[in-house]
Amino acid sequence: MEFIYEAERIYVKGEDGRMEAEVTFHQRSDRAVSIDHTYVSPELRGQGAAGKLMAAAARRFRQRELKVVPVCSYAVAWFQDHPEEADLLK
Repeated sequence: MEFIYEAERIYVKGEDGRMEAEVTFHQRSDRAVSIDHTYVSPELRGQGAAGKLMAAAARRFRQRELKVVPVCSYAVAWFQDHPEEADLLK
């Protein structure tokens, strides 16, 4: 699974070029972002794609020394299931 990084999203394209999974986030302040949306296509559901996207986002935020406010329900649940990432939470 190859991630494509943009300013406010990380996503995956399928072989046909269409977007198959994504996590979006928006700058809340100079040091914080909110994760407001995750999407996984029906073809990728159940294969861990959303979790891999969240892990990639967490690495990116940590590298940039950003705090996170999870807004979408998947992001909230992911951070609850990954207490090792709690230092990222604002």
